[in-house]
Amino acid sequence: MKKYWKFIAIVGSALSLTACGNLKNSSLANNATTTSSTKTRTYQTTNTSKNGYTVLLKNGRYVTSDISGLTATSNDNSVDTRELERGLVSISKNIYPTNSYVFQEGQYLDTTTVSQWLSRKSSSNKLGLNPVKGTSKHYNPYYLEEILEQDYLSGSGSNYHLGGISLGLAMNSVDYYQKVTDGPQYQKSISRKVQRSQGEQMANTIIARLRQKKALKNIPITVGLFSKTSKDSLVGGSYFAYGTANANSSKITRWKSVTEQWQVLPTINGDKAINSNDASGFNSFKTAIQNYFPNISGVIASLRYDNGKLAQENISITTQFYGYEQIQSFTRLVQSTAKKYLSSSTPIEIKIASVNDVQAVVYKDSADSDYQVHVYGGE
Repeated sequence: MKKYWKFIAIVGSALSLTACGNLKNSSLANNATTTSSTKTRTYQTTNTSKNGYTVLLKNGRYVTSDISGLTATSNDNSVDTRELERGLVSISKNIYPTNSYVFQEGQYLDTTTVSQWLSRKSSSNKLGLNPVKGTSKHYNPYYLEEILEQDYLSGSGSNYHLGGISLGLAMNSVDYYQKVTDGPQYQKSISRKVQRSQGEQMANTIIARLRQKKALKNIPITVGLFSKTSKDSLVGGSYFAYGTANANSSKITRWKSVTEQWQVLPTINGDKAINSNDASGFNSFKTAIQNYFPNISGVIASLRYDNGKLAQENISITTQFYGYEQIQSFTRLVQSTAKKYLSSSTPIEIKIASVNDVQAVVYKDSADSDYQVHVYGGE
């Protein structure tokens, strides 16, 4: 089940609960078989969302990456993971069109290699990308926390070949550390300027190393720089820059900025809403459902903006009721109220849950789709 949800997140269909990876009879979907002297391999493909990548399967199985979830420290915020993957897919669409390439989790970086890269540089680990620790007065933080690889292949039938790869470098915005074992925890903030300078240097070092692999000598390599949030953040991090090393090149010479923002509603501590209309619509939605069902513990939204435009809205509603008819009635209310107050041109996901489990979900997975409803354990 964990792999299923990861699969949905990676291919950019975060809202589509109906995208179950059924095999499609499209120009890219097939059951072709290629035979070698050692084994027979069957290629298949599966489609998810209409704007997403077709995913390449091998022998009917989804292929996972060896380095998935590998981090430099315990500085991990689970809400970052989905955005690290989703954002890299979004960046990759600018270089590897969805109608020409199929997706596969990274297959060229292994655990041993990436563990060395994520560690601090030392006499015993000259490949470490993070700096030596320094002293208690002049502490050097872990800048690079995680590396994500995605592969993009072209071809059809039984012939697929690597067309390019994308790497996501997750850079810490805050590094947590201890001066002595079992001592108090300290934290060091890392500015966006430092994140970018460190990230660009590390990206070019990684690209030069990858060019030593025969399969990666002559393909584009795209790198996105991702800013991780603090441990207690309610929203995920975001990409702030990306670039591509063209085939045969061992460095990125031009970086493009990514303008992406996250906001939590309702705002707190006098923070200003990114878009007052979006904030007003959410507040009206929140008030309407709370007036109907007073025993609601909380309603919180996280909104993602791309270039100032609302691109995604996720709402979490925590309830204090468990009755079958209560949940059914409330879910229908949420659906009708969402249509009335929330954006009609944005993918939206509304999760209804008690403290113990998810009770229902109301969602639309694209700007032009209708709301869909699923009540867990319901009809």
